[in-house]
Amino acid sequence: MEKALFEFMFSTGCRIGEVVTLDRGRINWSNRSAVIRGKGDKEREVYFNIRCEILLKRYLDNRVDRDPAIFVTERDPHRMSIATMRFIIKRISNRAGIYKDIHPHQLRHSYATHIQSLLGHEKSETTRIYAQLSGSIRQEFYRKYF
Repeated sequence: MEKALFEFMFSTGCRIGEVVTLDRGRINWSNRSAVIRGKGDKEREVYFNIRCEILLKRYLDNRVDRDPAIFVTERDPHRMSIATMRFIIKRISNRAGIYKDIHPHQLRHSYATHIQSLLGHEKSETTRIYAQLSGSIRQEFYRKYF
C-alpha cells in the first residue's frame, strides 16, 4: 500500500485531498489514468506510469474489502484520511533516512520539477502552458516522457 500510494502521488502530481477522495471506479486501466476531483470541484484526468500501475494492481488485488476508496486503512478498512496519508508519507521518509519535515505536497512539487526539467524549461510559467493542453495531447506528452 505504501509503495502504491507514494508512486501514485509522485507519478500523477495529485494533491493529497484529491487522492483521499479517489474511488477505484475512477481508474481507467487501459490508458493508465484516473479522473480526479480537484479544487473548485473540477474534474481532470491524470496519468500514471507503468510502475504505478503494477503497484496499484498488486495493492488492490490483495485487498479483501469492498470499500470503493482507492486507499483504505489497514485495520478495519475504510477510506483513508488526509492525516493518515500524511503519517504514511512521513513513515516512508523516516525509513528512507530522511529526517526533515516531509509533506505530501512535496511529491506534487517534485512531479512538477521533474516535468519542467524533462522539457528543458527554465521558467515554470513555460511548463504551465503545457499543463493546460487538452486531454489527448497531455496523455501523449505523459506517455512520451514517463
